[in-house]
Amino acid sequence: MNNHPSDKPSALPFDPADLRQAVDVMKKGGVILYPTDTIWGIGCDATNPEAVRRVFDIKRRPDSKALISLVPSADWLDTYVEDVPEVAYQLIEASVRPTTIVYDHGIRLAPNLLADDGSVGIRVTSEIFSSRLASALRRPVVSTSANVSGSPSPRYFTEIDPSVTQAVDYVVSYRRDDLSPTTPSSVIRLGSGGLISILRP
Repeated sequence: MNNHPSDKPSALPFDPADLRQAVDVMKKGGVILYPTDTIWGIGCDATNPEAVRRVFDIKRRPDSKALISLVPSADWLDTYVEDVPEVAYQLIEASVRPTTIVYDHGIRLAPNLLADDGSVGIRVTSEIFSSRLASALRRPVVSTSANVSGSPSPRYFTEIDPSVTQAVDYVVSYRRDDLSPTTPSSVIRLGSGGLISILRP
């Protein structure tokens, strides 16, 4: 896959203990604050309904609004999407920036992670920490902006509201001082018959 502009910080070394601690917290059903391939995110095990509910509570967001998840490889898609259109792999391979794809039917994920119609948003992350986080957890990791619903999304760690950092179970140390420009993901919906809808350019 092509490198994304937001991959530049991935060259920064991270403490393996930081990664292990974040994974251990999620394995126990906890919620973390961590850097992604876009902005800082609130995350948890995407297959754990109770952990997902806590993410909604922290954001004070209605659970009718679906959350997206990160996976480290397109190879994971068949496990969590009922029918992956071939065009999805082409889009992922050709993307030059982080791209979230919304698929019609999510499977093996927390029910409250999915939209009312059963669709699910998944992004393949090539940013080193978030990619290894999912790999080590062996499950997709929820990724939603680290803000209270209705407030601006923080571009950097220093802009995260203290109420969010205090509400999670673990705050990752990696990239807290990173002020590299961030790029929001584009969002594409893939419907039946290969229909492509651009939800966010």
